[in-house]
Amino acid sequence: MKLSIVVVSHNSCNLLRIALNAAIRAAQDVSHEVFVVDNASADKSLTMLNTEFPDVKIIANDKNEGMARAYNHALKLAIGEYILLVNADTITGKKTVEKALGFMDMHTDAGGLGVRMITPEGKFLKESKRGFNKPWETFFKLTGLAKHFSKSRLTNPESKDWVEEFQTSESDIINGAFMLLRKEALNHIGLMDERFHTYGYDIDYSYRIRLAGFKNYYFPKTYIINFNIQNKVKFSWTHLKEYYGAMIIFASKYLFKVPELKVEGIPQLIPPSYEVK
Repeated sequence: MKLSIVVVSHNSCNLLRIALNAAIRAAQDVSHEVFVVDNASADKSLTMLNTEFPDVKIIANDKNEGMARAYNHALKLAIGEYILLVNADTITGKKTVEKALGFMDMHTDAGGLGVRMITPEGKFLKESKRGFNKPWETFFKLTGLAKHFSKSRLTNPESKDWVEEFQTSESDIINGAFMLLRKEALNHIGLMDERFHTYGYDIDYSYRIRLAGFKNYYFPKTYIINFNIQNKVKFSWTHLKEYYGAMIIFASKYLFKVPELKVEGIPQLIPPSYEVK
């Protein structure tokens, strides 16, 4: 099978319907399978899926397990040569899958690919080419981790090789709204780190793809429409805890050298919840 499409949804019935129709239409000319992981939606999402999308493979969680753990349920089952992780608030362009797969087939060094993202009003989203927003950019600069993300041009936006909106280029990070991943690369890095509940899962996964020796690309010759719902949530203690907690988790993995405790009965501090083969 060429492609496995995976969507994680939580109380997004109407947007999910649009996202699935668009993704399935875009993949109609390639062999594919579709997974929807529902994170205990209280709306009519499951009824809608069973009625309108009988061929979709549904994984229904009894609680909101977050993004990384939800994706892992489907990643364990997906058999496609490529795996497309697409948000429920995203409309995939009609030719987007065809063009993106064509690029990946031609670039065997590519572990992952992201595309040009625009808002419903047609505004270009800069997160397309750098993979993360301003708070994460500030975090990388303050922690010194920016030196590991040179392809995002964090330190010198005036550089002549700064990535423009329509310039195909390597990228450090692929935005989670649309992540086309090579299954071979995922076989090397394992599943997502389930400590990333709502934010940071895409940044961590993209970085691990690069650490495994593959390249990530920004491919602007096609597009998706993204409603960017995740970044429009109301600020709350839960939001702040998950958002900035993701940054702390990332720093603990790649900045701070946390020793592995060998004393029997004492667990390792912040152990990873995935296995890297």
